[in-house]
Amino acid sequence: MYEWTLWFHVISFISWFAVLFYLPRLFVYHAENIDNAGFVEVAKIQEMKLFKYIGVPAMWATIFSGSFLIYQIGFSGGWLHAKLFFLALLIVFFYSMNKYRIAFLEDRCTKSGKFFRMYNEIPTILMLLIVGMVVLKPF
Repeated sequence: MYEWTLWFHVISFISWFAVLFYLPRLFVYHAENIDNAGFVEVAKIQEMKLFKYIGVPAMWATIFSGSFLIYQIGFSGGWLHAKLFFLALLIVFFYSMNKYRIAFLEDRCTKSGKFFRMYNEIPTILMLLIVGMVVLKPF
């Protein structure tokens, strides 16, 4: 059962990160094309569908499968505590994306494309830290 749960966890993690990487990129395009009404309407639909229909289920699948893995292996090791801390930051980032998505939806987001290019680096850093904790188990 452990191997199947781990398989599902990795698939969920990959799916969630696809959203974490792509939605901020959509925000870049949205911010840089704010005067193009046709593009903005399409971007709003893409952002909503990506967040609600892929991101939210993938996040919860990752959390539930990860919780089951912790239950199976036991809650031990500083690496796991560090991983969970970085996971908490990732969840905060995920919901901050929803804040920006809603601001774009309501035509009140004033952040620039440059801001979202930098914002887009956050999940990459967190992914490196989380995968590092799992693979290297440094403490």
